[in-house]
Amino acid sequence: MRLVVDLNKCQGYAQCAFLAPDVFAMHGEESLVYNPRADEGQRERLARAVAACPVQAITADGLDGPAGGTAGSAGEASDGR
Repeated sequence: MRLVVDLNKCQGYAQCAFLAPDVFAMHGEESLVYNPRADEGQRERLARAVAACPVQAITADGLDGPAGGTAGSAGEASDGR
């Protein structure tokens, strides 16, 4: 699983650090540090952290199962397109 955080979008709300503290941490009040190669055992916590980001700054490749999609991509084409 590979994580990418767009630090230009990140506003330091720290929801990710609260939900997945083994992967994300705040350094000071506004600077986020994270492990871009998260352990497979963190999958559920990471999914919650990605979903909770109010500015959608976190992308997680491989979070949606064996297809290796981006978190949040499930159901994009569910309208029949």
